[in-house]
Amino acid sequence: MKILIVDDEELIRSVIKEYAILEGYEVDEASNGLEAVDMSKLNNYDLIIMDIMMPKLDGYQAVKEIHKNKSTPILMLSARGEEYDKLLGFDLGIDDYVIKPFSPKELMARIKAILKRVNQINKKQVIGDLVIDEDAREVSIQDEKIILTLKEYELLKYLIENKNIAVSREQLLTNIWGYDFFGDDRTVDTHIKTLRSKIGKYKDSIVTLRGVGYKFEYKE
Repeated sequence: MKILIVDDEELIRSVIKEYAILEGYEVDEASNGLEAVDMSKLNNYDLIIMDIMMPKLDGYQAVKEIHKNKSTPILMLSARGEEYDKLLGFDLGIDDYVIKPFSPKELMARIKAILKRVNQINKKQVIGDLVIDEDAREVSIQDEKIILTLKEYELLKYLIENKNIAVSREQLLTNIWGYDFFGDDRTVDTHIKTLRSKIGKYKDSIVTLRGVGYKFEYKE
């Protein structure tokens, strides 16, 4: 999981970052709203922590700009606890509102709650502009649906779930075809070949590891 911390106070960013890393999150930082908007265009974040009062572009405006292109969950931070400020944030589509000063442990708990809720509502895996919709069992690239067989879908899903990790042919046979399957390695190789032919620019992301198996290579 990757999060973006947006706050013009370096100390606050460093405290949140320290706790987030301990929870296993990847973390990026931005010191103002304009920087946050630019970074959200270049990266796919699972959640953004957004301060309100910042130079160049405040948190409210930054949320508006980010939500023009992405539906990234946003937790808003502010020293302003007035009802008006909270309601404005929720009207803009934020997922939670935390008032400064705050407990870092409580903040981490709120982040977990948001991510759990989002994952239950929207079971999707996103790699760049490749989207696997688990509920619909569909794959799309740049919003164009890709027609895959059931095994091709399961193969791609498994490789992406284990992205940047070497996966043996035996693992793929066991997890995709099942323990009682009597085929051989050529079954995997044939399906990989047809899968590559269907996923366009992502075909080179499926890397052959000689003598081992395959790996889906992708860096944010």
